[in-house]
Amino acid sequence: MKNCNFRAVAIIVAFSLLTGCGAHAGVEDNNLGEIEPELIEIEDLSDAWGTILNSATKEFIGGHPIDESFLMMITSEYGEETIKEIASYANFTTPEIWYKLTGKSVHVLWYEYCQQTGLEAYDNRKTYVLPNEDGGDIVIDFTGDVSLADGIATTNYMDQQEEGILDCFSEDLLFEMRSADILMINNEFAYTSRGQALQGKAYTFRANPSRVGLLKELGVDCVSVANNHVYDYDTTGFLDTLDTLSNASMPYVGAGADLKEAAEPLYFIVGGRKIAIVSATQIERTLSYTKEATPDSPGVLKCLHPELFCQIIKKAQTNADYVIVVPHWGTEGNAYYGNDQASLARSFVEAGADVIVGGHTHCLQTVEYMDDVPIFYSLGNFWFSTTANMPSDYSTGMAQIRITPDGEIETYFIPCHFSNGVTTMLSSEDEKYSDIINSLNGLSSSAVIDEQGHIKEDF
Repeated sequence: MKNCNFRAVAIIVAFSLLTGCGAHAGVEDNNLGEIEPELIEIEDLSDAWGTILNSATKEFIGGHPIDESFLMMITSEYGEETIKEIASYANFTTPEIWYKLTGKSVHVLWYEYCQQTGLEAYDNRKTYVLPNEDGGDIVIDFTGDVSLADGIATTNYMDQQEEGILDCFSEDLLFEMRSADILMINNEFAYTSRGQALQGKAYTFRANPSRVGLLKELGVDCVSVANNHVYDYDTTGFLDTLDTLSNASMPYVGAGADLKEAAEPLYFIVGGRKIAIVSATQIERTLSYTKEATPDSPGVLKCLHPELFCQIIKKAQTNADYVIVVPHWGTEGNAYYGNDQASLARSFVEAGADVIVGGHTHCLQTVEYMDDVPIFYSLGNFWFSTTANMPSDYSTGMAQIRITPDGEIETYFIPCHFSNGVTTMLSSEDEKYSDIINSLNGLSSSAVIDEQGHIKEDF
C-alpha cells in the first residue's frame, strides 16, 4: 500500500508481535453452524483487534481483507470504546453495527481506507460520493424513457419554450427530481452529430451532444445506456455517446468501449451507505441492431441469457450494502409483464438484487414482490416521443426507493401524467392519480400501492 508512514508501520508490527495476529482476519474458517451467535466479551483494545482479525465472519467484515492498519484508522477516528463494541459482534453475519456506531457501513469505511492508503487492489473508478443534506432517508428516484433526440415532438416543444427543458415538467416534479439523493433516467437515444442511422431500423434517435447539459438541469445523477437505441448511429455514434457523457461528468452504466467497462457497476456512497446500480438489456431478443460488448469491441451489456449479468450482480452484492438492478426488457406496448421478465427477475433476485427497476415497454407495467424483493416491471415513457407528431396523453410515474436510517428499504410509486409536451406530478386528489394506482394494483398479485404511493407486499 502507499502513504503509510514509518510510525504507523511500527505500531502495526508491535501490535502483531503482542497479539500474534496475522495480517488478515481468518474469516474463512469461522463456521458457526446452527449456533445462535452471542456477543463476545472484549477485555481491551488488543483483544478487540485480535477478535476482529481472527474470529470475524466474512459477512461481518463485508468480505474485505481487513488488516491492522484498517483497524488503526477506525480506532483513531471513532475511539477505543467504539472498536471494542464493534468487536463484540464479530461472530455475527450482519455488519450493521459498523453503521450504527460510526454512521458508515463497513463497505464505506473500507472505501475510505483505500482512498487514504492508495490501495491499488481496489477499483474505485465508478464510485461517486454524494451529500445527504438532512441525514434522513436516502432517496433514489428512477424514471422511464427520456429522449432529447432531434426532430421529435417533445424536443421541438422544448425548443419553443422560454425556459426550455424546465418548462417541460411541473414545478413540483422538478423539485422532486432535483431533491432526490440519486436520480436515474433511461437515456433512450445517442449523443452524436456523426455516423449514419442503422439501415433497416424503424426508429433511430440521436441528439446533438450539446444537449447533455440538460440532464443536470433536471437533477439527473446517472443514466442507463443499456437499451436498444444507444447504438442507433452505429459504432461512431455509440462511442460519441459514451464520450459525451464522460466529458459532461455524467455517470452511465450498462454499456462501454469493451465488455470490462460495460460490466462495471455504478457505486454511490450517500448517507453512510454504499449503493450499487447495475444495468443490462434483454432487447433486442431476435434482432441484432444493438451490438453486445465483447472483450475487445464496444457495445451494451445484454441479459437475454443472464449468466454473465448475474455474475456482475453477485460481484456488486459483495461490494455494496444494496444492489439495484435496472433491466431493459419486456414487450413494447404490453401492460402485462411476460414470463420472460419474471424468469429473468428470478435469476436477478437469486443473484442478490435488492430492488429491480425495469423499462422498455413504453407503457407502465405493475409492481410485484419476489422473495421480498420489489420489482417495478416497467416505468414506461417519462418524457418521450418517437416522431414529430405529439403523442397522445399517457400515464407515467417514478419509482422511489427510500433507505431508512435503520437500513430498511421502503418503496413508493409517484404517479405522473404526460400531456402536450409536459410531464406533471399528480396530486392524490387528482382522479388520474387514483386511476393509475388502481390500474397497477389490479395487475399485481403480490404488491399493493396505497393512496400515498407507498408500496407494500400483499401476502
